[in-house]
Amino acid sequence: MQKKTMSMFASAFLMYCGLNIPVFQAGAQVVKSAYPVMAPVDKYMIEDQDSEIALARSAAPQSISDGAEVLVLKRDGYVTAVKGGNGFVCLVERSFGAATDDPVFWNPKVRGPNCVNAAAARSYLPGVLMKAKLALAGRSKTEIARAVNSAMDRKELTMPEPGAMCYMMSKQQYLSDEGMNWHPHLMFFVQGDAAKSWGADLPGSPVMAANDPEDRMTILMVWVGNWSDGTPAPQAMK
Repeated sequence: MQKKTMSMFASAFLMYCGLNIPVFQAGAQVVKSAYPVMAPVDKYMIEDQDSEIALARSAAPQSISDGAEVLVLKRDGYVTAVKGGNGFVCLVERSFGAATDDPVFWNPKVRGPNCVNAAAARSYLPGVLMKAKLALAGRSKTEIARAVNSAMDRKELTMPEPGAMCYMMSKQQYLSDEGMNWHPHLMFFVQGDAAKSWGADLPGSPVMAANDPEDRMTILMVWVGNWSDGTPAPQAMK
């Protein structure tokens, strides 16, 4: 029962992360998108830059995020607001970090504080930045998907490097209307379909996984016990 409950909440979150997993309600009815088109650009913006920087840093413990580069979203994409020195990059991902066929793709309420390590900054983050830039330029979901696929074919976007991962431990995260702030966790980005090699989704395994065909990788997720500020996280439901 615990695994089933975790999976239900994980599906809401993993859609946001770019994973092609539907959200289910009672009776196994797929939730239709409440956001079929892009909202006005202002809805995706955080007006105060200092607030966005603080929210981005909340993705990881202070010992990591204090030395990280911080990106903020402007009307034409992400820009560096704070230079870093430890190889990590923190940002607040918006809904268009998701796979283009996910119902959350245009949800303007999504705020996903995310702090990636150097390997993920080189190999995972460029895809996130590209999707954001294209979305804010008014491209359709079909156009965005084609552009990402073409960039991968041309090797302009690369597969995740070994060791690519990120922290998503912000108590203030809003990952979907269903998941909201959900649970603090770590994510690992692995090329191809890697769930089996990680023992993910097996009985008793703490690792959840989903294949992300649009970005040609698997995202593996592991819950952690505390939020980034050190306070205890909710216990797993049974």
